[in-house]
Amino acid sequence: MRSRFRSDRRLTVRMTVTMFLLGLLYVVFVAALVALLRSWVLVAVVVAAVFVAQFWFSDRIALFAMRGRVVEREEYPQLYAVVERLAALADMPRPVIAVSEMDMPNAFATGRNPDHAVVCVTTGLLRRLEPAELEGVLAHELSHVAHKDVAVITVASFLGVVAGLVVRFAFYSQVFGGGRRDQNTAMVFAAVLGVSAAVYALSFLLIRALSRYRELAADRAAALLTGRPSALASALTKVSGDIARIPSKDLRTAQAFNAFYFTPALGADPGVAGLFSTHPSLQQRLDQLGRISGELGEAATPGKAG
Repeated sequence: MRSRFRSDRRLTVRMTVTMFLLGLLYVVFVAALVALLRSWVLVAVVVAAVFVAQFWFSDRIALFAMRGRVVEREEYPQLYAVVERLAALADMPRPVIAVSEMDMPNAFATGRNPDHAVVCVTTGLLRRLEPAELEGVLAHELSHVAHKDVAVITVASFLGVVAGLVVRFAFYSQVFGGGRRDQNTAMVFAAVLGVSAAVYALSFLLIRALSRYRELAADRAAALLTGRPSALASALTKVSGDIARIPSKDLRTAQAFNAFYFTPALGADPGVAGLFSTHPSLQQRLDQLGRISGELGEAATPGKAG
């Protein structure tokens, strides 16, 4: 079932190209591991197990990590009302609604498809935003679900996760000869480490590039669905400013899930890390929303005149 969120051809093309490139990288990675470890069964089992866990249980993993829990309508009637109204407006299934008892103001969507999606907001977000601002944030998250880019990011990040796990697994595996560390073992280990590091770096860059664009696409879709880009811009400004004041120690757990958040948990000064961010800069997002606001205003003027 297609939602009423406007289709985004550029987002679709970027997701397709990224998945194709990651697929090629995945084939090369697995082939290299099989050649180096001489055990395709071992590689297949590890890769398959990680993929199943990440794809099928991504929503549970994310909720557990962020201390989120599924809530009932009686607990958060206003939140339910906003999500249901937006889902009806977008002609898509209402996702499961969850709340995280965290002061950090944020929201995220997860799940493998629109029929198995979860939208989670923090109590810090609910406490800080006005109704129109909250609507903009939730429309942003529903856009991620409707365009299926939550599943794409989950699958795309899978390769980097495997690359990192392979290095750790190698330390405890018997494929390198157990406790024996001869020259051949050292060479194989170095080769595995090098391949894994290269794969992780390439997948990291590809995913970050896609993630930044998908955030702009979700902002655009949310602004057009609600017709109030200024409310979303206000929410962005408010949330980004408040996150910058959250103590760094409280952001450490959250940073692992930055790709899924409404705004990244980077603290007051991301510095060079901003170049590899999962999100575009706040100014880029505000500039885009400003342009959309102007376009909507120009579109409304002739109608009023007529």
